[in-house]
Amino acid sequence: MKRDVLSRIFSKKIIFGLIFSRKMIVALIMGFSCGVPLLLTISVLQAWMKKEGVDLTMIGIFSLVGIPYTLKFLWAPVFDRFTLPFLGRRKGWLVVSQILLIIAIMVLGLTSPSKSPWMVAFAAFVVTFLSASQDIVVDAYRREDLSDEELGLGSSMYIYGYRAGMLLASGGGLILADHISFSMVYLIMGLCLVPGLVAVILTPEPVSVTGQPATIAQAVVEPLREYFSREGAILILLFILFYKIGDTMASAMTTPFYLDTGFTMTEIGTVVKIFGFWATLAGTFGGGILMLKLGINKSLWMFGILQALSTACFAWLAVVGHNIVLLSGVIAFENITSGMGTAAYVAFMASMTDRRFTATQYALLSSLMGIPRVIAAAPTGFIAGHAGWAGFFIVCTLIAIPGIIFPFYITRMTKN
Repeated sequence: MKRDVLSRIFSKKIIFGLIFSRKMIVALIMGFSCGVPLLLTISVLQAWMKKEGVDLTMIGIFSLVGIPYTLKFLWAPVFDRFTLPFLGRRKGWLVVSQILLIIAIMVLGLTSPSKSPWMVAFAAFVVTFLSASQDIVVDAYRREDLSDEELGLGSSMYIYGYRAGMLLASGGGLILADHISFSMVYLIMGLCLVPGLVAVILTPEPVSVTGQPATIAQAVVEPLREYFSREGAILILLFILFYKIGDTMASAMTTPFYLDTGFTMTEIGTVVKIFGFWATLAGTFGGGILMLKLGINKSLWMFGILQALSTACFAWLAVVGHNIVLLSGVIAFENITSGMGTAAYVAFMASMTDRRFTATQYALLSSLMGIPRVIAAAPTGFIAGHAGWAGFFIVCTLIAIPGIIFPFYITRMTKN
C-alpha cells in the first residue's frame, strides 16, 4: 500500500515536472505565436473594415486572403530542403518568418480599408502567407523536439497557447479598438509576437536527422513516396478526414440552433463563448495528461466516443428547449471532449510524420484536416431544415461513428 502511494506521488511529480519543462513551455509559447495572427486577418480585420464603411461584398471577398492556410503544403518542402546559414534548420526559418510576420502585421495596421482596400488585401495576404509559413516550421520543430511519448502533452500545450493567442487577438483586439485606433491595435499585436521570437532564439535546435532531401525535387517527391509506402497509408488519410467530421458538422449550425431554441445573444456569448472557451482549454489540457497514461491511439478511440456522445447531447437540448442549466452542461461536456479530441488528433498527425520530411508531411496532413470544415459544413443547413434540430444532431452523431472505428484498425499499424 505504501509503495503504491509513493508511486502515485512520484508519478504526479514527473507529470508536474514535464508540464513545466523547457519543451512544454516552448510548445505553449509557439502555439501562442501561431494563434495571434489568425484572427487579425479575419474577425479583427472585418470589424475594422465595417467600422470604416467598407461594403459587405468587399468584406466577404477578403476571406480569400486566408488561402495560404489551406495551401501551405505547396511551399513546405522548401523548409525541409534548405537550411539557412544561422541558428539551424528549424530555428533559422522560424526567426526569419517571425521577424517578417511582426513587420507585416504592423504594416497592415498602417493601411486604410476605406481609402486603399486592395493595399489592405495585399498586406493581409502577406500576413497570412508568413503566418502559414510560421505554422509549418513550428509544427516541424515541435515534432522533432518532442519524443513520441511527449507528443500528446506537447500538442495540448501548443493548442492551449494557440487558443490563448486567438483570444488575445480577437477579444483583446476588439476591446482595445473601442479605445485606440486599429493601427495601434495591430502595432500592439505585432509586439505580442516578440516573446515567441525570444523563445525561438533561446531554445535549442532539435537534433538533426540523416537523410534530409538533397534537392527540391526530393523534398517534394520523397515525403509522398515515404508516406504512401506505409501499410494502411490510405486508411490513415481517411481517418484524418473523418475523425472530427460529426463534431465539425454539428458546430457549423450551433449558433442558428441556439437562436431558434430561444437563447438570447447574452446567454450565447456568456455560456457558449466565454464559459465554452475555458472548457475547451480544460479538455485540451486534460487530454494531454491522459495521453501520457493511455497513449495516442487508445486516447483517439476514447475521445472519439466522448465527442460523439457530446454531439448527441445537443439532440437532448433540442427536445428540452430553452434551459440555461442544461445548455451550460452540454457546452461544458462538448467543449471538454472536443478539446481532448483535438489534442489527440494533432498529436496523432505529428506522430505520423517522418523526421526527415516533418514540415512537408505535417503541412499536408494538417491541410487535409481542414477539408471537412469546408465541405461537410455545406449540407448542414439542408439536413437541419428537413430533419429538425434533434434529428440533425442525431445524424451528426451517427456520422461520427467512422471516427470511432478507425482507431481500432490504426492501432495495428502504429505503436503510439
